[in-house]
Amino acid sequence: MSKVKVVLDTNALLVSIPKKSKYRPIFDGLLNGDYQIAITNEILSEYTEIIAQRSNEIVAHNISEMLIQLSNAKKIEVSYKWQLIENDPDDNKFVDCAISARAKYIVSNDKHFNILKDIPFPKVEVIKIQEFLSEVKKLK
Repeated sequence: MSKVKVVLDTNALLVSIPKKSKYRPIFDGLLNGDYQIAITNEILSEYTEIIAQRSNEIVAHNISEMLIQLSNAKKIEVSYKWQLIENDPDDNKFVDCAISARAKYIVSNDKHFNILKDIPFPKVEVIKIQEFLSEVKKLK
């Protein structure tokens, strides 16, 4: 059975990294190869930038390098920009990645993704971080 493929919004990745976070099983599941993550250069750049702001450049660089090396991290080249989220166009990189990668869903608590529920095509499912945490725990 193939592993579930997801796109982690930056907020989902950030809350899963700290060792004491209740969401840490998401990061551990990624490291253990329990699921696949789809990423683009744009997404990786945002991860690196935000992690550097929250911690430092070295930590950000190390996490980015680690993500690139994971066998369950799928590098995606987006060939079409759908521009489905008008209220926060920066979030479209996650949507475009999910569509191009045929990801099962985007993991995010960002309310800007709620608009996707009303768009019939292309269908992009979004689940909350807490829901994904439950999914990851079942993958063990």
